[in-house]
Amino acid sequence: MHHILVVNPGSTTTKIALFADETQVSGQVFCHDAAALRSCSTLWDQLEPRWQAVHGWTSRHVREVSAVAATGGLFRPVEGGTYAVNERMLADARANRQGQHASNLGCALAQRLASAYGCPAFVVDPVSVDEFEPLARYSGHPLIPRRSLSHAISLHATARRAARQLGVPLAASSMIIAHMGGGISVAPVRGGRIIDANDASSDGPFSPERTGGLPLQPFMDLCFSGSYSEAQMRTLVMGGGGLLAYLGTNSAKEAEERIHAGDEAAREVYDAMAYQIAKEIGAMATVLAGRVDAVVLTGGLAASALLVNSVKKRVDFLAPVLVFPGEKEMSALAEGVLAVLRGEAPALEY
Repeated sequence: MHHILVVNPGSTTTKIALFADETQVSGQVFCHDAAALRSCSTLWDQLEPRWQAVHGWTSRHVREVSAVAATGGLFRPVEGGTYAVNERMLADARANRQGQHASNLGCALAQRLASAYGCPAFVVDPVSVDEFEPLARYSGHPLIPRRSLSHAISLHATARRAARQLGVPLAASSMIIAHMGGGISVAPVRGGRIIDANDASSDGPFSPERTGGLPLQPFMDLCFSGSYSEAQMRTLVMGGGGLLAYLGTNSAKEAEERIHAGDEAAREVYDAMAYQIAKEIGAMATVLAGRVDAVVLTGGLAASALLVNSVKKRVDFLAPVLVFPGEKEMSALAEGVLAVLRGEAPALEY
């Protein structure tokens, strides 16, 4: 039996769990004070308090570890798979090579944990997995190519699960997957490869705390209005947008409670988020030339019947709609490393 320790840093949380093969046997979610995190001058100033949290828990609850698995960040573009943590990866993570995101801290936390237990450290399907086809890279100007940044770990794991349920070989499958959480990634996945996707930090549907794509000319006016600093603008689009900007909360649960209490403004905003998700799914259907085995909804927001039903009524003409609610990233990370430990997949070099 393999014991895999999984660590997953998010915007305001750090999740830690121990798996015995595919089964989670224990775990903890550390909720960090948002104000304390914002007071850190850089993303990497958050590493020490997150490390203290996970190290304290593992020292009390974990004795034997075969390997450590971590979420991977905004590294250079890479193929999907499981990568051994090395110095090149750590250097790119520290440099925030393609942007600042808490996932960049994953490989550093994994390395520290692996050193403590004398075992290898890996990341699985980092955010920067790049399987785009050539036409997906065009934006409209050569100075700004479209980048492949997505919830790749969720998209790949969901594609495998959906293919099994459909009874279709993954290599022959063709589906559209929407990961719906704090950020929303919508991707056409063909043969298990993410051939296009919106960048959840700057494009696509708005989400509980991100703006998604914005009208370009008014956005530029706002940037140069003198009313906002660069840092304020970056927060406006990622962390201060979406439901939070419209309703004053990034909680879908709270938004639904307001809807059920008769708040029509909250209902319209929530419907608008579903509308934008459905519209992105429809756009991605054209990438697959309409040959879609299934539309798949996953992530934390897929547990919202109100949101799911609103999306389904707009897209179920495309293909059957499968719903896999909840975040499955921790189990997907463990499974990616378990395949390497069992010799079923190679450990890739970054």
